[in-house]
Amino acid sequence: MTTTHSQSPHRSTATLIGFTAVLMWALLALFTAASGKVPPFQLSAMCFAIGGCIGLTRWITVPQARAALARQPWKAWVLGIGGLFGYHFFYFTALRNAPAVEAGLIAYLWPLLIVLSSAMLPGEHLRWHHIAGALFGFAGAALIVTRGESLEIDPQYSLGYLAACVCALTWTGYSVLSRRFSAVPTDVVTGFCLATAALSVLCHLALEETVWPANPTEWLAIIGLGLLPVGLAFYTWDHGVKHGDIQLLGVAAYVAPLLSTLLLIAFGFAPLTWAVVAAAVLVTAGAGLAAKDNFRKKKI
Repeated sequence: MTTTHSQSPHRSTATLIGFTAVLMWALLALFTAASGKVPPFQLSAMCFAIGGCIGLTRWITVPQARAALARQPWKAWVLGIGGLFGYHFFYFTALRNAPAVEAGLIAYLWPLLIVLSSAMLPGEHLRWHHIAGALFGFAGAALIVTRGESLEIDPQYSLGYLAACVCALTWTGYSVLSRRFSAVPTDVVTGFCLATAALSVLCHLALEETVWPANPTEWLAIIGLGLLPVGLAFYTWDHGVKHGDIQLLGVAAYVAPLLSTLLLIAFGFAPLTWAVVAAAVLVTAGAGLAAKDNFRKKKI
């Protein structure tokens, strides 16, 4: 009995590593809610600086990791910095110029877009159950974001909607195109994080007033953001999309808003509603459909 390439131990391990990013992103809403009134770009700068420090520890202890930076193509740097900073820039722009519900849902098209566009990658095959799983997941995310209520698309918020679309396309492009730079080590994500922190500082100085955390709880929440969902998650996601099952990761990404909402409910920030229960069913069904091949034993 042997396994196919899609089920090889290395690929499966990389997929699991990538999925840890989804689990960490589930903490994003909870930690953000506990971070106080720190403005978005300032919060982004603080968190990405912390996230960059995660990689700096490896640069210091492993000389090869630091030396590898100079050998990477400039296109990899443009993709990495553009992906991390571009996503957050357009996401914050969308929230500033459109209602949060509509903007957030449009921005969260990226998992579905990753599944669809990954078919263009060498060695990848898009099957019906990948598309169906992604659509189930998006439906579940839509229920969570809208709380089961109807959407109101107002033309006066066109700029915000457009920014949300660009946001989704930016993260899709970063995730899918990263596969073409699979030889670029994940250590380089450290540079992406530090550059994103620097660019976020510039946006903060130009667009916001500085507001520092008011108490130790808020500081701890920000440190938690920088260590996990806006830090380590980008390292594990990089490894996952480069070496794992990118289609399964795309569908699995819809687990993040579900787990995020469940955490908010558990800590008293949100109520348990029928929409959350229905979303749980849809997201679970979608993930199961997308992972169908992984549950099926194959012979060569």
